[in-house]
Amino acid sequence: MDLFTLNTQRFSKEKEYLFKLSGVFSSLSALVFEIVIASNQFWRLWDFEDNVVQFVSFGLWEAYYPQVFNISGTLIKMLVHNPIDSTWTISCEFQYAQKLIVWSIFMKLVVLVFSVIAFKISCMKDPFLKMQIYCFKFSAIVLGVSSFFTFVAVSWNHIVDLYGQTTLDFPPDFPVKKEALRSKHVTAVFPVGVLTTTMSLFGVIMFLSEISYLKLQSQVKAKCVSKVALQEA
Repeated sequence: MDLFTLNTQRFSKEKEYLFKLSGVFSSLSALVFEIVIASNQFWRLWDFEDNVVQFVSFGLWEAYYPQVFNISGTLIKMLVHNPIDSTWTISCEFQYAQKLIVWSIFMKLVVLVFSVIAFKISCMKDPFLKMQIYCFKFSAIVLGVSSFFTFVAVSWNHIVDLYGQTTLDFPPDFPVKKEALRSKHVTAVFPVGVLTTTMSLFGVIMFLSEISYLKLQSQVKAKCVSKVALQEA
């Protein structure tokens, strides 16, 4: 019977640790997907009616296009990347997307640090419940704000690119002109951004659930302490 009780306690302890780690794993997964979004070369994909450049894909900081080069009489098609700098006419939705994604990555890193600290505190023999609650509260708020930043960045870019009129334009020495634009394509950035936002919100829910559980634990602990004090008195 004692062995059964010991095994049950051990199982519930492991279950509690898994529950606590779910928020950490959600934050880590959201951070990985956020980095994937930031480094994606297909924030926009445009087709052109041009003999030199048929399509251009846009990352947040560079544009990519295939171009044919004549090297010693041999035609070789190479992928050229061109930095999106001050020589470009950068649209406001693109500028905000750059800033919001960078901020979102930084905020998710901070969330990951605080959630790991909270988990390490919970593994101590006498965990500080208030410190855990503070860490989870901070993590939930920051993760929620970062998910909002991600959603705004990807949705604004998607809507303006396909359904609005963007002011993004090439520099004068670019091998193709915007006037030759034929069509625009849907890319994976928007659905991946929505998935990242969903994972972040799941992490927020897990953090809030952990806060409720810790507050309940704190109340139970306070009642036990008061009972012991009354018995000693």
